[in-house]
Amino acid sequence: MTERGLEQDAGGSALYVFAVCNAPDPAVFARLPGVAAGVPLRRLRFGELTAIVQTVRAADFTDEVLQIRMSDRDELERYARAHHDVVSAAAWSCPTVPLPLATLYHGEERARQALLEETGRFVAALRRTAGHSEWGVKVYAAESRVPEPSPEPPSGTQAVRSRPAPGAGLAYLERKRGVQAQRERRHEDALQLAETVDAAFQNLAAAGRRLRLHAPERGGKGHVQVLNATYLVADRRATEFEALARRLRDATGARIDMSGPWVPYSFVGEV
Repeated sequence: MTERGLEQDAGGSALYVFAVCNAPDPAVFARLPGVAAGVPLRRLRFGELTAIVQTVRAADFTDEVLQIRMSDRDELERYARAHHDVVSAAAWSCPTVPLPLATLYHGEERARQALLEETGRFVAALRRTAGHSEWGVKVYAAESRVPEPSPEPPSGTQAVRSRPAPGAGLAYLERKRGVQAQRERRHEDALQLAETVDAAFQNLAAAGRRLRLHAPERGGKGHVQVLNATYLVADRRATEFEALARRLRDATGARIDMSGPWVPYSFVGEV
């Protein structure tokens, strides 16, 4: 959402927009550094809504500089945390729509005009997420590897056969089919576990999204991830949501990890 042309104005300033809110209390983010230390965060009114903004050096947010920043893990984490801290502070005081990292404009008027054009979408997102938070849920099943069948071992003391035993090839194929059937059953069981848990959470949540599963090595030794999802949950039902997770753990025997509550980044739509 960064406005083009910052390179041509690299010696000047730009306006960084963190979030859009109804009526944020400036006291909750007054002491936060934002992404430009020493420059105060402030409010920018547009129509019936307010944006949390900060004036920054355009030279610090050109495409080249941003590419370098995003490729440095430590720098990206610092930058993302600074952005998130402002969004979270604003959300603490009122319903808030977070904007993506590096949402910048050439000054207040350009920002105000662009934000005004998106007012309808902002209002819809604020209505949808007001009084709600985002909760992450990751479900892991115990990993159980099915070993590959080995060829028929030699009998007696003979190490190498000149000819296979009668029926050895057929028996090996049967063992292969059995292993494949076991794998298919376990895959189906994992899919069913994911569907069962997701359906239970969806029934309580206002909305939910299933995300890409993590690589097997991130599930931890002995576990494989079967569900990676996020849910929009009414704040008044947060206790119910946590209690449901405990019941599902007991009922399924699965490992269910939860995180939250978070600002509902995943449910504000394309803004």
